[in-house]
Amino acid sequence: MNIEVKTGNYRNDSILLGFSDLKRLKTERPLVFEKGKGIFIYDENGKDYIESVSCFYCVSLGFSEDRLADAAYRQMKALPMYSSAIHRTVPAVMELTERIAALSPVKNPRIYFSTTGSEANDHLIKFMWYGNGFAGEPERRKVISRKASYHGSTIATSALGGSQDLQESFGIPMGFSLQVGHPSWPNSALPGETEEQFTDRLAEELEQVILEAGPETIGAMIAEPMSVSSGMFPPPASYFPKITKVLRKYGIKLFIDEIVTGFGRSGRMWATEAMGLEPDCMTCAKGITGAYMPIAGIIMGEEFNQRLDLGNEAKGWFAHGATHHAHVVSAAVANEVLNIFEERDILGHVRRMMPHWNRMIESLADHPLVVGTRKWGLAGAVEVAYPGEVRGGPAASLKVGGATKEVYEAGLSHGVIVRPLAGCFVMAPPLIITEAEITELGRRVRAALDQVLANHVAR
Repeated sequence: MNIEVKTGNYRNDSILLGFSDLKRLKTERPLVFEKGKGIFIYDENGKDYIESVSCFYCVSLGFSEDRLADAAYRQMKALPMYSSAIHRTVPAVMELTERIAALSPVKNPRIYFSTTGSEANDHLIKFMWYGNGFAGEPERRKVISRKASYHGSTIATSALGGSQDLQESFGIPMGFSLQVGHPSWPNSALPGETEEQFTDRLAEELEQVILEAGPETIGAMIAEPMSVSSGMFPPPASYFPKITKVLRKYGIKLFIDEIVTGFGRSGRMWATEAMGLEPDCMTCAKGITGAYMPIAGIIMGEEFNQRLDLGNEAKGWFAHGATHHAHVVSAAVANEVLNIFEERDILGHVRRMMPHWNRMIESLADHPLVVGTRKWGLAGAVEVAYPGEVRGGPAASLKVGGATKEVYEAGLSHGVIVRPLAGCFVMAPPLIITEAEITELGRRVRAALDQVLANHVAR
């Protein structure tokens, strides 16, 4: 079959795209990209766009990094595929395991590689159920998560965040999921509430949820150090210490989801380090290969692993695996990413760019559409509303509209891609971005804001 995909009116009625309007897909050709270089992506007509969110917060080393392509090619030529299972593995996976273990803030870790971040969080829950069962605590199955967070798209992880609307739409079983409030300071604060009072209230809410459910039924709480999907609200400094104290009181594990924040976004390898967190287990993905190949890590602490060993002793093996878990090409690319991090001092570069990044985000605050800005590491959020509208709270739904949607669409016309959320848009560019590129990104975003404002006034 020979189809000319560049024909202007050509559509593919067979395609289903995630987070998309299916009706629109049937009537309108989607935006099609053909190549990328550095922080730029180019559509089929040759127009350039600054990818200000690194696609899905993942293309950390930019597009078309030759060393990563070469690493994949070398591995494909030597051994393109072999499953790591049944007491068999490959050198690239063994090397990656050792390197991630050495970098991990989790003490004495054991690491399992799955394919996606969604899978990593899903399997961590499965492993917890397995270990707790053999450790004499089979009733510890429930998982606490935070409203408006996002931990993946499997059945289990869809229950751990997203939105109530999403969960109801797909009929997600919620029996094991417990929801608490998100630390969206200051938008979720009560009138007159101080930052310390706000975090005290969230810690008290967490303890109440635990007591109502029964501490003996809860295995873990899962949380991102900084949640992009909730609107990118950096948590107050006292938040994690207070909730960790509550969890430890009742013997509940803390799982930290570093799928977005890991591998340099904070200026450290892990946001866990930047925030001084003490997780029992961690998950990572996305930036581990610069998103060039899919792989995700489940990093499990010593006590957690002892429980897995109990199951192994009882059954004679660990009955979990999948064909493409720890894919050899993905592992080879991840090793090259770590080489580049070391040789080019990527973490140092991020820290050097952060002051200019912060100034660019702050410079948008004077625009009439902007009602608030937030920044964290090499990421930022800009709250927008039409003049006279009230600012929003945390993102309660994945569906966006109003000024946020208009800014996204205007951004495309001005050559910049932002991530629209309910009430704001976020940016998290490739870590290799330069000061000049940050300035140009800010210029394009302001042009998009100006266009939306002009359209609103004209209406």
